[in-house]
Amino acid sequence: MTDQTHPAHSSFSSSPAAGEGSDDAVVSRRADVDPSDAAPKRVFVRTYGCQMNVYDSDRMAEVLGPQGYRTTDTMDDADLVILNTCHIREKAAEKVYSELGRIRKLKDERGPEGKPLMVGVAGCVAQAEGREIARRAPVVDMVFGPQSYHRLPDLIARAARGESVVETEFEIDEKFDALSRQAERPTVRRAPSAFLTVQEGCDKFCTFCVVPYTRGAEVSRPLAQILREAEQLAAGGVREITLLGQNVNAWHGEGADGRPWGLGRLLRRLAEIPGLDRLRYTTSHPRDMDDDLIAAHADLRELMPYLHLPVQSGSDRILAAMNRKHTRDDYFRLIERIREAAPGLALSGDFIVGFPGETDADFADTLDLVRRIEYAACFSFKYSQRPGTPGATMADQVPEDVKTARLIELQALLTEQQQAFNRSRIGMRMEVLFEKIGRMPGQITGKSPWLQPVQVEAPQDMIGSIQTVEIVGLGSNSLFGRLVAGHNDRAAASGAVSKEDAI
Repeated sequence: MTDQTHPAHSSFSSSPAAGEGSDDAVVSRRADVDPSDAAPKRVFVRTYGCQMNVYDSDRMAEVLGPQGYRTTDTMDDADLVILNTCHIREKAAEKVYSELGRIRKLKDERGPEGKPLMVGVAGCVAQAEGREIARRAPVVDMVFGPQSYHRLPDLIARAARGESVVETEFEIDEKFDALSRQAERPTVRRAPSAFLTVQEGCDKFCTFCVVPYTRGAEVSRPLAQILREAEQLAAGGVREITLLGQNVNAWHGEGADGRPWGLGRLLRRLAEIPGLDRLRYTTSHPRDMDDDLIAAHADLRELMPYLHLPVQSGSDRILAAMNRKHTRDDYFRLIERIREAAPGLALSGDFIVGFPGETDADFADTLDLVRRIEYAACFSFKYSQRPGTPGATMADQVPEDVKTARLIELQALLTEQQQAFNRSRIGMRMEVLFEKIGRMPGQITGKSPWLQPVQVEAPQDMIGSIQTVEIVGLGSNSLFGRLVAGHNDRAAASGAVSKEDAI
């Protein structure tokens, strides 16, 4: 899964696109707690990075609910603080230590007679740094990797006894089993959109990426576990599910017949669940886009016409140095097949500029690829050396000023393409899933089939519904629309408005 920065949002709302490595943090705001508990404990979860970390933070909150915890938006009144970290971005570990310094001051201010505060560091920095975190930051009571959070009640009990807890073992099957059991708990009301992890880990070993070392090898959840969780989400009011994985289209879980299924077949089965009107998946690798998955984009009304398919560079020489195992022509041919199957589909991607050895000619190849593909949205970054990855020790590291200049030029082109795509939506009627209150009084905010925020003047009781909207204007990052009379949620849910109509 690749690098991304996204705006802060509550962890149970959907993020605008795929990837990993945000500098921003989001605060988890869900925990199931027994209403008979008169004085629940409070947990503050700060999440850095990708949508999978957001998913993991929500699961942490749910694991802690039966232990008497409920989430809080502020660290000041917390009994437990968890930093769910990301190791993709440059200086990720240093940012964690800086935050831990602020937490130590908070703990000191409470004093020995004040409210106790337990501190945990989770996620990929925890996985990579392990006992080094415990050594450098004595304020930390627990360090646990992304495959260990389902054991949080036990970890907290051990820390409460004075033990320095460091859990960084890869036991992903055990975690998936625990998530499956968690899904069997009584239904709780949820936001209209939700994430669902179906695959973790990576076997690709791109030379710039630390994910294989922090998340482990590719592992796919069995179909039965995924269906159980998806059905529980739908029962709680979820209308849209985004399937998550470091290489989500590499999913090959055990199917209903006991044999491995592919992602296309999984999507077809999920589309049968009553109440689930929208499906998405992220992040994909070009090598794992098979014929059945491409066909699903043509066949399934529920599968949204938006695909995040990172290429990283337009230069064959740099792609080889990155160990991407595909060429620019491979990518062009794949995009041609996808667009032939689903003409209305919009593409997003990821790009890294300034990878070691990148020349002006290599960068020109990237600009050429972008112009030929015409993206609806993209994420682009300067290469940063990640300790433990092959790229970090490669010769010919590109000077920082050169990386900066190239990034500015690339982002200008990508912004131009995104604005052109957004302008092409003006006058179009589309189905919008409304998710939350808008920024302005009387507004609610929804999401277009192409993942764009849509602002509409409408009553708040439409949140959670899918309505037909005509786009009448553009903001800097949003579309503005008006409700189309006579096109209500019942029509959308019944399939009366087809994907083709929406496009």
